[in-house]
Amino acid sequence: MTTDEVLAGVGPRLRQMRKEREVTLAALSEITGISVSTLSRLESGLRKPSLGLLLPIARAHRVALDELVGAPPAGDPRVRSEPIVMGGRTHWPLTRQPGGLQAYKVLEPKRRQEPDPRTHEGYEWLYVLSGRLRLVLGEHDVVLTAGEAAEFDTRVPHWFGSTGEGPVEFLSLFGPQGERMHVRARPKGA
Repeated sequence: MTTDEVLAGVGPRLRQMRKEREVTLAALSEITGISVSTLSRLESGLRKPSLGLLLPIARAHRVALDELVGAPPAGDPRVRSEPIVMGGRTHWPLTRQPGGLQAYKVLEPKRRQEPDPRTHEGYEWLYVLSGRLRLVLGEHDVVLTAGEAAEFDTRVPHWFGSTGEGPVEFLSLFGPQGERMHVRARPKGA
């Protein structure tokens, strides 16, 4: 396959990935800092993809750059991913394929936070590797310790983080709906 053929397939792949995740061009623009018109031209093939455009899109979708350009699999089953730091937490993706079940190893630093429960479609599973994880789920406020797991419907307002006593390391698994943007469960100040 020639370089031009590979590049020609990038636009449709970008559109498909965005639609599978049910993300609008406007939302992707906000996350990546790339204008809606540039994203649209990339997806339609009217703009040639560049590394400077593809890297923020790959980060936003939490996929390897290879997936965006359609590189053939190398055959190595190990998942090699760079940690992603969001909101003070460090996430290590443990799955490579977009859609379907996603798994992350998460390190939450020692800190005290006011719970801010959120909701979204789907289910989530948590498994504590070390430390103590505070889980606020609806009216429940529980602490999970190493070896404990929780499973819940994410349409119930939920929040989880450090108890403030030390860092906590845990696994988080969720379906494709869990990748969508979280919506506030209640208005601020309520």
